[in-house]
Amino acid sequence: MEAAGLCRSDLHVIDARPGALPYGLPFTLGHEVAGRVLHRGPLATGPAVGERVIVYGPWGCGSCARCAAGAENYCDRRPALDTGRVGTGAGLGRDGGMADLLLVPSGRLLVPVGDLDPVQAAPLSDAGLTAYHAVTMVRHALSEGAEAHVVIIGIGGLGHLAVQILRATTAARILAVDVREEALALAVECGAHFGTLSRADTARVLRDRTGGVGAVAVLDFVGSRSSLELAVAVLRAGGELAVVGSGGGELAVRKPGALPPGARISLPFWGTLPELEAVSALAREGALKVGVERFALSSAAEAIERLRSGTVRGRAVLVPD
Repeated sequence: MEAAGLCRSDLHVIDARPGALPYGLPFTLGHEVAGRVLHRGPLATGPAVGERVIVYGPWGCGSCARCAAGAENYCDRRPALDTGRVGTGAGLGRDGGMADLLLVPSGRLLVPVGDLDPVQAAPLSDAGLTAYHAVTMVRHALSEGAEAHVVIIGIGGLGHLAVQILRATTAARILAVDVREEALALAVECGAHFGTLSRADTARVLRDRTGGVGAVAVLDFVGSRSSLELAVAVLRAGGELAVVGSGGGELAVRKPGALPPGARISLPFWGTLPELEAVSALAREGALKVGVERFALSSAAEAIERLRSGTVRGRAVLVPD
């Protein structure tokens, strides 16, 4: 292991009530992992010994139709894997990358990254991949080019990468929202066309920016009650709402209701292997740069507390001492 990213999903695992997790304890955290292949089993296929790779996180059964297509994030047998307390990936029921070594069950779960810095590479396997997948799910709504407005709520580890992915792959106008001034500064650095603090009048400010019609897509990387209320308030009729964050908010879906007519809602979960390859390619081309704060692996507890307090700028990444 050369680098392991830390994200809020790790906090959800740490803070889970006894018995709330679908898989058994104990296990080592760390589901954003970059490193080099050190050994291969006698029947192993995939990257060669010495090759630098990132680890695809959502391990499925490997044999259902969706896994065969590279979409192990939506494995048809995932409920059975969870029920069996097997675990669904590194750091999620199985030992993860916050360690010196990581055992991966199959070469299909490894994506080569060439000479990409492992500290840059590790967050691509979740923060980069999930952001890319969320953008993919709303991309069809962005056909109006520069006339299409996309609102991104939450400019953290995933949100700042979503800004870059949108700039690299679409012509949409990007409107960023956060509760922190420094996060908005990061959004602008990453290519956002406009940033605003989350306040009582934020919905009006954003709608004014869209000419009054609303955003064709909203990517909510927070998922709290207030962020979902804002998302609904700025969404255009026939628009796309992708709820990525797990902030505990709830959205009532009824007709008629608060959602605009024709609205579509998606719940992106991680991403596919082909999408991870695409994210890796963007990073190697220089179109995607992760804002990171490095911590020694022995300082994982400090990194976790910094993440919990919301003071990490971008992504916290652990590296071996």
